Amino acid sequence: MTDPLLSELLDLALDVAGRAGALLRDGRPADLGVAATKSSPVDVVTEMDIAAEKLITGFLAEHRPNDGVFGEEGASSEGSSGIRWVIDPLDGTVNYLYGLPTWAVSVAAERDGERIVGVVEVPMRGETYHAVLGGGAHAKGGAYGEGARLRCRPAPPLDQALVSTGFNYVADVRAHQADVARVLIPRLRDIRRGGSAAIDLCDVAAGRLDGYYERGLHPWDLAAGDLIAREAGALTGGRPGLSADGGLTVAAAPGVFEPLQALLEELGAWHD
Repeated sequence: MTDPLLSELLDLALDVAGRAGALLRDGRPADLGVAATKSSPVDVVTEMDIAAEKLITGFLAEHRPNDGVFGEEGASSEGSSGIRWVIDPLDGTVNYLYGLPTWAVSVAAERDGERIVGVVEVPMRGETYHAVLGGGAHAKGGAYGEGARLRCRPAPPLDQALVSTGFNYVADVRAHQADVARVLIPRLRDIRRGGSAAIDLCDVAAGRLDGYYERGLHPWDLAAGDLIAREAGALTGGRPGLSADGGLTVAAAPGVFEPLQALLEELGAWHD
């Protein structure tokens, strides 16, 4: 990596994601409860989401005070440097609340609106995924030891593809997503639902999934994972011709992406 700014941003993202992951892993109280709700009574925020975001924003303010920040739990500042951090302090809150291991910290940096650095920390796997624009995707810890470059899987036929998805917390949206999944299941090897968009995108990058799609993601859900997946050779997007966004996010190995995206379009798996 020859760009000193990218090196600096990556080092900061790795550091702060690791700190937040350790806080969440080691500081989870036995009596953890819901601190607030968002889109519905089952879309929850815990005190640990809030604590992790405060840790991240405080760290970034100390080291990069002129940068902007955009976070899930309300952190928002414009900044003046052209760099904006997009953070999800705890992706997979319901899993975390129930003691399930599939949750992550997601930290991304954008320069003038373009994602340039992404880090996803998965503490219960002991794994850290990271990417820099144009520099490939990598992982370390857990199954990856001291580190490995990531590549998505060679594409199988769509009917042999393992694909993950997620479901919204708003009842009518979730019902529509279930209808789409019902049609998809017999056309795929199988469907998984892990509960963390950031981890699903990294699993596409790592070859643990052939593809992933979801309706209703927010920028903080996908900012780091989308970059990691693309730098591992996956294709990402939304509806045909559009980037991944809240209407639809699709990520898959080339050869799986195209038929999966077309099928999701046919089924109306998106929203405006």
